[in-house]
Amino acid sequence: MEPMDTQQRIKEQVTGNRVVLYMKGTPQGPQCGFSALAVQVLNACGVQDFAAINVLADPEIREGIKHYANWPTIPQLYINGEFVGGSDIMREMYQSGELQKLLETEKA
Repeated sequence: MEPMDTQQRIKEQVTGNRVVLYMKGTPQGPQCGFSALAVQVLNACGVQDFAAINVLADPEIREGIKHYANWPTIPQLYINGEFVGGSDIMREMYQSGELQKLLETEKA
């Protein structure tokens, strides 16, 4: 188990930003295909301004985020403090139009 402060940091990141993507690398330089896809999906939804957390730069967050949502893989998307899913879920929600609706309602 990692220290509680890691979970607290994650909670603050997730609740302090409207859209948070935990990813490998950065939006400008994703370090894995799934992270690249997640960024593309957000951009396709017109989301330019989101908090991208590079888990490769922070091993505690990298491990901690897996426990936070009980989701074993990265990337992970959060909207308004709620866990949405990984890149496959994001792609499916984008294709169905669900993700755009979720992101639009939050702009208002």
